[in-house]
Amino acid sequence: MAHMHRPRTIRITIIALIVVPVFVLAGLTPVAAVAPVGLGTADNFAVLAGSTITNTGPTTITGDVGLHPAGGGSPTGFASVTLNGTLHDADTVALNAKTDLVTAYNTAAGSLPVTTVATELGAQTLPAGVYDSASGTFEITGTLTLDAQGDPNAVFIFQMETSLTTATSSVVRVINAGQACNVFWQVGSSATLGTSTTFIGNILALTSITLVTSTTVEGRLLARNGAVTMDTNTITRATCAQVTPPTTTTTTTLPVGPVDTGGGSTGGVEDLGLLLVGGALLVGAVGVLGLRRRVERKGASS
Repeated sequence: MAHMHRPRTIRITIIALIVVPVFVLAGLTPVAAVAPVGLGTADNFAVLAGSTITNTGPTTITGDVGLHPAGGGSPTGFASVTLNGTLHDADTVALNAKTDLVTAYNTAAGSLPVTTVATELGAQTLPAGVYDSASGTFEITGTLTLDAQGDPNAVFIFQMETSLTTATSSVVRVINAGQACNVFWQVGSSATLGTSTTFIGNILALTSITLVTSTTVEGRLLARNGAVTMDTNTITRATCAQVTPPTTTTTTTLPVGPVDTGGGSTGGVEDLGLLLVGGALLVGAVGVLGLRRRVERKGASS
């Protein structure tokens, strides 16, 4: 009776040998890139607010400025603003941009997959991705480095249930071909950038955005419902450079006679993965054949 259970053992072994390589192959599948957040007509704005826009001291803004609705009146303190763009005060252009901002905000808030990191972003280096924190807020003290790893289309999205704050002289920077236009900060309440902060990215705040003295921003200040407050700042609307993939011509010369690789490796990660899968399948097949032969021999001798 014991021999009647051997075929089931063989079937289980075969299933295991099929399933294991599938998981190995799944581990070699690259993770899909994070999609950028489309800003629509809000893309043209460096500053956009939902209640008031106020400024103190000499501020330079490159990009359009918009306010809608003008619940608190027209922008104030703009006599000392150098504006390299157009001011849209409660007009249709500002209204359309505010509508597109709502869509962009919701897109950023719903972006997946999300990686949870520490509330304090200072002294961290992060690759492209979508990030949140257990506390629902982010703080930056020191320097946050965003590493695009050679991809100019790399996207960074930071999701906050509540606030974003930076300490004095904090820095956000992108390296290795990264672009400020692809960095998004979705803030569930308000953002405050401390004195002399150097900031990168587009702030999409549900309520308000405040820049303290001498802060510079390459990106956008987009406040859905509240105010944007500035004090001797420089705000430059971030634009994405058009990246054209390089054109390369490859000439292949077939070798004559034996090829000496010099003992070096000529394969990449993909070749190694395929080699591992092939080896697993080969070992599994040999094991199944050996097990089957043992079963047959025992069956013949019984």
